Amino acid sequence: MSQLNEKLAVVMQQALDEAKTNMNGENASYIPFLASVPSELTGLAFVSVTGEIIQLQDADYKFAIESISKIMTLGLVLEQSGADALHSKVGAEPTGMPFNSVLALELHQGKPLTPLVNAGAMATVSLVKATDKEQRWQQILNFQSQLANSDITLSAEVNQSEQTTNTHNRAIALLLESSGRMYSEPLEACDVYTRQCSTLFNAVELATVGATLANGGKNPCSGKQLIKQQNIPHILAEMAMEGLYDTSGDWAYDVGLPGKSGVGGGLLTVIPNIGALAAFSPRLDQFGNSIRGQQMIKHVTQAMAWNLFSSKQH
Repeated sequence: MSQLNEKLAVVMQQALDEAKTNMNGENASYIPFLASVPSELTGLAFVSVTGEIIQLQDADYKFAIESISKIMTLGLVLEQSGADALHSKVGAEPTGMPFNSVLALELHQGKPLTPLVNAGAMATVSLVKATDKEQRWQQILNFQSQLANSDITLSAEVNQSEQTTNTHNRAIALLLESSGRMYSEPLEACDVYTRQCSTLFNAVELATVGATLANGGKNPCSGKQLIKQQNIPHILAEMAMEGLYDTSGDWAYDVGLPGKSGVGGGLLTVIPNIGALAAFSPRLDQFGNSIRGQQMIKHVTQAMAWNLFSSKQH
């Protein structure tokens, strides 16, 4: 292990030891499966751009990826269609509203403002080049597996929980179609979107996704170039602006790195040219972000002086 990573491993352990006593927040309750995950689980992982891995405690526990899936499908569509084509159909602006807001669509003539809110994510799914729903889904699942360097699987239990509680998303999909912003059959796009949120990752696999983004689109574990280097800044920009829902600005202020959270308790942060941190803990704040995950990653990134807005980099 390199000298840098020896220091990092110590800092990560300190962060985890402090965070695991934090009893604030609670699991997402509106999806039955998420409510049933043991609340005290806490994991932290780092994968470097050279493929080194540090993993602590529950870093091998498989959790529902949820909204973090949005950045992966975004990467797939950028590869298939290019940044300009995507940007013309799905914007790149924070909405300033909840991730499932209908009002945000109405205020902008039905155009979703970012691929990282539900409306934009479903529109992005509809842009995956495929002849039918199943082909679209298989492309997304295969891309998740390549990014994670692991065989990612769909949880039938999570998917069932999600599909039976996604009435609001189905309404958003139909609203997108009514404004000409859906590029496949809308309810099929909603179905595939729901599936992509229902796959299972552990923190090491999630950190591998982030390390691929940190490494110019080349997976450091498999050595495969999965995303063109020119598409990486677009993904990281979206993460910086909208990655932590309503607290994305606070995250930029405190951490200064692109991040993406999911209501399954996952939290990914990318340190360009260095690697990625992935945290897992299901206790969420009121905005849907892992409380312990945020605490751990803030501790580590501040101790390591990893902040894109700082002139001092370690």
